[in-house]
Amino acid sequence: MANATMLHAHVKGLSIAYRRAGSGPALVLLHGFTLDSRSWRPQIDALSDRFTVIAWDAPGAGQSEDPPGTFGIGDWADALAGLLDTAGIRRAHIIGLSWGGLLAQEFYRRYPSYVISLVLADTYAGWKGSLPAPLPEQRLEASVKDSLLAPGEFVQKYLPGMFGDAAEPEIRKELGDIMAEFHPAGFRLMATALAETDTRAFLPTIKVPTLLIWGDADKRAPLDAGRAIRDAIPAARLQIIAGAGHLSNLERAAEFDTIVRDFCLSISQQ
Repeated sequence: MANATMLHAHVKGLSIAYRRAGSGPALVLLHGFTLDSRSWRPQIDALSDRFTVIAWDAPGAGQSEDPPGTFGIGDWADALAGLLDTAGIRRAHIIGLSWGGLLAQEFYRRYPSYVISLVLADTYAGWKGSLPAPLPEQRLEASVKDSLLAPGEFVQKYLPGMFGDAAEPEIRKELGDIMAEFHPAGFRLMATALAETDTRAFLPTIKVPTLLIWGDADKRAPLDAGRAIRDAIPAARLQIIAGAGHLSNLERAAEFDTIVRDFCLSISQQ
């Protein structure tokens, strides 16, 4: 990410870090709940030739401060709006993966005028909206407990579920290094937001162009969840990446980048 500049915005009393690269239509990248902006390295490098790429460390991740214990998904959406205002971004393609996809939905619900399009990758309509009971409760209980693990133990437990079987060792190591620096408090809050949210009733109200990207080997957000979200959003399309797991953007970066580039350019040129 040599071409990206790490910046900080002060929003709602929090210092929020974000990476910025390139020029052109704005493309905002929202990471998953054990991660930070580094998990978007291939996209920052590849897509900044045609887009202004913004990849934040959500409050509770990366170089950003931890939010208070009352922070919910709406608070993250408000913080994102404040960051974009600071960065001078008024309209953007919003791309969210996993927890970031849930945040993308909430951001659109609160700030539709900011959103040119949505790309939702390997995500959920909330755990409650995409997973059968009692999985949401079980995942939350495990997340609260696992937030107390030592970094090495945490990575050992969560890394295997992030990729398909054919992921390259260097990609696994890169992700493990990022996950080892997770914020326990932020992880608990993000897991709580996922467990308590159900966006199924909201999805039919989305009116911007929406693309879903899914790895068909995703062990955390099964492909059936992607199909259900696609069917709920008017005119949404689903692009499947064969053999990819939950972090399809890292495991199959070139394919993921091409899909995103073609979709966003087609809209920006309309």
